[in-house]
Amino acid sequence: MKNFRRLAWIATGLCLFVIVAGAWVRLTHAGLGCPDWPGCYGMVTWPKTPEHIETATRVFSEHTVTRAVDSGKAFREMAHRYVASLLGLLIVIMAVMAWRNRRDPAQPVGLPMSILALVIFQGILGMWTVTLLLKPAIVTAHLAGGMATGALLFWLALKTTSTSKPSLPARALHPLVWLGFAVVVVQILLGGWVSTNYAALACPDFPTCTGAWWPQTDFGEGFRIWRGVGVDYEGGVLDQSARVAIHMAHRIWAIAVVGVLAWLFSRLVRVEELRGLAFGMIGVLTVQVLIGIYNIVGGLPLANAVAHNGIAAILLFTMVALLHRTRRSVA
Repeated sequence: MKNFRRLAWIATGLCLFVIVAGAWVRLTHAGLGCPDWPGCYGMVTWPKTPEHIETATRVFSEHTVTRAVDSGKAFREMAHRYVASLLGLLIVIMAVMAWRNRRDPAQPVGLPMSILALVIFQGILGMWTVTLLLKPAIVTAHLAGGMATGALLFWLALKTTSTSKPSLPARALHPLVWLGFAVVVVQILLGGWVSTNYAALACPDFPTCTGAWWPQTDFGEGFRIWRGVGVDYEGGVLDQSARVAIHMAHRIWAIAVVGVLAWLFSRLVRVEELRGLAFGMIGVLTVQVLIGIYNIVGGLPLANAVAHNGIAAILLFTMVALLHRTRRSVA
């Protein structure tokens, strides 16, 4: 059980790294750095030499007509796949360990198996991300799957580590923590939709948008989830009013997140055993809001934009920790 617990914590940390690396790949426009899957231009690695690039250009001529072979982008895409594969391997090992030790009452079995099923589906979404040319619905689902994998791994790590029983006042706050968790999840999905539709700079000013408090928007077009297959979505295909609608939805829901979590903080801080997590939650939220604002006024600097994804994951993990600390039942 001790080794399983260690693996759960290692996998949680690695999953956070994979989430951040995925954001780096997407924000450096390397999502189609490799036009095939699971290889890259038919290679196990990626085109590195002039000879490799020449061969890749010839063999994948249909792809390279519109997009030249870029070794840097190919490397970033494959590096992300390698690390994600390592995470998948760890999860497979954990599932096998859980099944072999299933007669131990303290050994979780269903959760490791569920995480394994989720990570297999994540691999399929990763393939579709490439083969469907960065289709926003698929890329957003891939982001959501990564966040869900991280949250479940973190819950598993907490479950196998902490045996303390929450107090009655802590358990009473469990439904409120679920509300906070839900608004954070919605905001992460909206943030993914902003990123995959290249709407982060649709409003280049703050707190107004293109100089107006309510600019021209097209929510119907902006939130049309499924579009045609075969369209290359790199760089986005929406017009300005649709991108503004997506961006404004993310801003408006951010206000809801701040309001709900501030109210939740006021309740959590009254319970001594939850005080540390409450301050952690509000601190992470504050950092995330400031990073989000600077993304706009700073013109989406790469390091800042990648950090915005990472802090979103940490905020989600903080909410998972609160759910665990206020849980109603203890094994």
